[in-house]
Amino acid sequence: MRGALWMGGAVLSFSVMAIAARELLRHMGAFEVVLMRSVVMLAIVLALLPGAGASPRTQRFPLHALRNGVHFVGQSCWVYAIGALPLATVFAIEFTMPVWTALLAALLLGERLTPPRAAMLVLGLAGVLIILRPGLSFIHPAALVMLLGSLAFGAQFIFTKQLTTSERPTSVLFWMSVIQLPLSLAASLPWWVWPTLADLPWALAIGAGSYAAHYCITRSVRIADATVVVPVDFLRLPLIAVVGAAAYGEALDPLVFVGAAVIFAGTWFTLSRERR
Repeated sequence: MRGALWMGGAVLSFSVMAIAARELLRHMGAFEVVLMRSVVMLAIVLALLPGAGASPRTQRFPLHALRNGVHFVGQSCWVYAIGALPLATVFAIEFTMPVWTALLAALLLGERLTPPRAAMLVLGLAGVLIILRPGLSFIHPAALVMLLGSLAFGAQFIFTKQLTTSERPTSVLFWMSVIQLPLSLAASLPWWVWPTLADLPWALAIGAGSYAAHYCITRSVRIADATVVVPVDFLRLPLIAVVGAAAYGEALDPLVFVGAAVIFAGTWFTLSRERR
């Protein structure tokens, strides 16, 4: 129950991040939104480091740099898609991350592509096809951008697993902010828009939401089994769909839910079989 509640906190945090990103994107670009997130996250981490008794020193900076370069691509794609697609569609495509993680782990780390993982890959592809419906409807380019973002999230998850064997979570979050801040600043300068006072609450929300989401996920997976955590994470989809319909008048597409359910079924089946 405690693990499920921590994952519920992550679900709420991701939803807050999506709403904040949508509001900031009204007059600034995706890279600048990522910059706002990095600035606020860095301030939070610096404030909490002394109390956590942690040091940001690391002997694995190259891996931090690789992980955050990939994560920056994924985060930028996610923010861009938030401004161009219905929120539920973005979250549904994001659920393919475990599929890419399993595929990349087999290619890069030599992990076995077991029958349950192969089933997850097949169901993941089927779910994406149901959501995008190629040949039957127009595929928005932002949907393909979000697929790239989900692939990047899967890759950074592998690097995060490698880092957490020796690095504390606060150190990982510190270097995430420090490395991604100059990247997002450099990328946003050509289209720079000065933030207004009205942007401050949304900037604080996306930064605090990002920190809270990472923290809640870390606590959740330490306490509970993945087969408990993943179904709770799936609640992000109906929650954000309701928010999108109520706040932005987005239509509820039944096939998005069907496709996401197929992806989720493959993920949960794989986790349950490997747990046995």
